[in-house]
Parts: sequence; C-alpha cells; structure tokens
Amino acid sequence: MLVKTFCAAVNGLDVTTVTIEVSMTRGVLFHLTGLPDNAVKESRDRIAAALQNNGYKFPVADITVNLSPADIRKEGSGYDLPLAIAIMAANEKVIPDHLHEYMMVGELGLDGRLLPIRGALPIAIRARKEQFKGLIVPQQNVKEAAVVNRLQVFGMDNLCDVIQFFNGSAHFEPTVIDTRKVFYEQQSQMDLDFSDVRGQENVKRAMEVAASGGHNLIMIGPPGSGKSMMAKRLPSILPPLSLAESLETTQIHSVAGKMGRDMSLIYQRPFRSPHHTISQVALVGGGGNPQPGEISLAHNGVLFLDELPEFNKTTLEVLRQPLEDRKITISRAKYTLEYPCSFMFVASMNPCPCGYYGDPTHQCVCMPGQIQRYMNKISGPLLDRIDIHCEIQAVPFAELSKMQPGESSATIRERVIRARKIQEERFKPYKGIHCNAMMTERMIHQFAEPDASSMDMLRRAMERLKLSARAYSRILKVARTIADLDNSEKVLSQHIAEAIGYRNLDRGDWAERGI
Repeated sequence: MLVKTFCAAVNGLDVTTVTIEVSMTRGVLFHLTGLPDNAVKESRDRIAAALQNNGYKFPVADITVNLSPADIRKEGSGYDLPLAIAIMAANEKVIPDHLHEYMMVGELGLDGRLLPIRGALPIAIRARKEQFKGLIVPQQNVKEAAVVNRLQVFGMDNLCDVIQFFNGSAHFEPTVIDTRKVFYEQQSQMDLDFSDVRGQENVKRAMEVAASGGHNLIMIGPPGSGKSMMAKRLPSILPPLSLAESLETTQIHSVAGKMGRDMSLIYQRPFRSPHHTISQVALVGGGGNPQPGEISLAHNGVLFLDELPEFNKTTLEVLRQPLEDRKITISRAKYTLEYPCSFMFVASMNPCPCGYYGDPTHQCVCMPGQIQRYMNKISGPLLDRIDIHCEIQAVPFAELSKMQPGESSATIRERVIRARKIQEERFKPYKGIHCNAMMTERMIHQFAEPDASSMDMLRRAMERLKLSARAYSRILKVARTIADLDNSEKVLSQHIAEAIGYRNLDRGDWAERGI
C-alpha cells in the first residue's frame, strides 16, 4: 500500500514542502531514501519505540520511504511525526482519507510525546501558501505557528492524539490567535530607561540621532563611564516594531530555536550583545547544521559589541559587507543561504589598554606602542562604516550625587518616532528604504545636499581630517537626520557642523595613535 503525508524542510528562512511516500510490501527491510541526515535515519528507532509504548506494533514488512524532492537534504528530527503517521496509514491503522489536507511536523519521544521543533512559524507560512487546510505541530510550537491566519493549526501532545485526530475518534479544536490584538497588547514599556542615566547629555544626544536615522554608533571612553549602561537602553528609544517587522524577526528566531514555549511573536526590538570570544560562524551564521548568527538575530534591532578591540580582528572584518548590504549570504560546498541582517551596530571601547588615556582624573600607564597596537585592532574600513563616533567621560561623584534623574526614554522616543515618520514619508516611493542610514548615493544628493556655505565647511573638514568618500556620505546622512529632528526641510550649516563633530575617531589626535 502506498501512502503520502506532507511536512517541510527548512533551509535558512526558505521552506520547501516535503512529500513523504511510504510503500509497504511483504518482507522485513526498511529503506529510507531522499537525502536524509543521521537524525532522519534514526527516526525509525524512535518511531518503533513510540508505537510500542503506546500499544501499537511497528509493522513487520518491507517498508520503503522516500522523502521528495529527493535532491534537497533533509535535516533534523521534525520528520518523525509525518513518517510515523504514514507508516501507520500504510499498515491500515490510520485512515488516510484526509492526510493530503494537512502538513505535519514534530519530533517523537520514546514515550510518544511530541517534542518541539525549530522553524514552526516559517513552516506555517509555507503551509498556508501551499493551501493546506491545516498544520499539526507539537503543543509547545502551537502559539508560534498559530499567528498565521487562514490556516488551522492544531497543537498535539503525543502520537496517539494525532492518530485519533485522523481516525475521527477524538475531536480537537484548532488554536486561534488574534495576531494584531496580541501584538499590540504585548508591546509594553521597556524595563530599562534613560532616566536612570545621570549627565552624559552629549552621548544621549548622539544616541537620539542614531536612533532617529538608524545610524551605527561607537562610544569611546574610560571604564565606568556608562557606555554599556546607555547601550542597553538604546532599544527603549527606538520606534516600536511594526507587525511586519515582528513577523520577519520572529521567523529568524524560530529557525534558530530561540522562541520560548509561550512566545508567539517577538514584540520588542532585539538587543544582542555577544561576548568578545565569539567565532566568525557564531557571528554571521552557518555551520555544519546552518543557523542564523548574531547579526541576523539582531535583525530590526541592535547588535552591541562591548570592548570592541578585544574581539578577534578577522571576526570583526566579516561585519563589513553585512553593514553595507543588510543581508548575509553564506556559501558552502553543500548549500547557499541568505539571512537578513538589517541592524543598528553599536560598539564601545576604551581609548587605550588601561582605559584612561585622556582621562582627567586617572593617569594612563600605557606606552605609545601599546596604544597604537590596541587601536589598530579596529580597521579603518570598519570605522568608516560607523556613522557616529562619540567620546564619553566619567561623571564625577560630586556631580553625580547632585544630578536629577535624566530625561525619560518615552520623551526621547517621541522625538525619534516623529523623525522616523518624516523619513517614512520621504522614502515611500523607494522599496526597502525606511530610514536615512539606508539612503543610496543618489538619494543623498536628492535629499541631503547642503547649501554652498555648508558644503564649503564640509570640504574643509574633509581636507583637514583626510576623510574617505564613505565618511563624506555618512556625514550627510547624519546631517539629514539632525535636520529631521529639527523639522527642517533643508540641511543647514548647524546640522553639518554637528554631524562632523560625530567623527571623533577621524580627528588628528586619534589618528596619530594608529587609526
């Protein structure tokens, strides 16, 4: 008897519908074809144990299983459930009449429990696209998959539930989630707030500009000056995620297995802060079993690298292309994947190995050669891709104890959202462009061209600081954002002057140390 069930193969964010064909004849062998990996090959033993522990017997027959299309590699344990149901249907223990209407995914425990899988959300999107009536997933994945409307999603606890479902011996209701209602209800206020930050008004201004235009930012200052504290509060002033951005971000976290049991969507902008020992693969993605890296997990959010010079230099250099293209293409012998990675890059660093170069209250003990080697860990091309360079000094205790709480994140966020709305209106005719940091060269000439006096100021700054063409474009993008915050249609001289002031690492005293 020949039976077909349907599941899905996830490769990157691309999902392919997989047809499981089971043919059963007289004999005792088990054949599995269609490029299965070891986890799929081991499914036979898990299925046999699950059936036995639930009162069923694995059929004694010659069973041939084909996973179609056969030229796509099948990885993971999510094929256990549809394969078990197909074998039971071929053995006439499951009624096959409605198998073609449903897609199924799920790993089987030896006791028959359904264990969660990765990629439930993109699988559900694929099932709706293929016009399946419903999707059957483990109970722990049901909230994640049920955000896809116009698709019946059933969360099952064990193999027996699925058998009863197809045999009609038990009734199950699909899980229904009002995606828009849940999304907007869950967008609560952030726990961290800029009102906790005393002083540092220049740095908070730089962060407001960065958030308003989606610009990359680096902070340079001594230990204890508040670099990490302020970076962690940056998401609290970013515009809230749109539903489309949330779905896109959730798909990445779903494929990476980062979704919790009770999570259906990512409601807040991601904030990723990997340790400086991170490898290239962990940062950009890939590996033997390809997974999204930190830059993709930060998609639509913030990637924060604390103590930037402590990162491996070759690891940092792989950021150069994603920062420009906002996507990462991973090519290996067996696969080529593409992950989105449109994120705000935020970094912090000390000015020298001891951390106190230029600090008025501490003496630097580093030798000039040490400082130069330390700063040379960050390449010029990478710094060129960072729009805003911001110096930060520690706030003295006497002033710190007297200061009132700073401006709240909610107040700053209102200004950021107003500036972003101006940019959204400006870039409506351009697909995929929604903030100033994403402007092309042609857009810069169209929307950020300064007047003659401002251009002369910029020319002198470029000659004095020996700035690159990329730095020139970055200054104009930042100036356009500052003008948006001022609600100015034109980029004026004061906007150019402030944007030039955010190129601290291009100044001569920094350049002398090796940058």
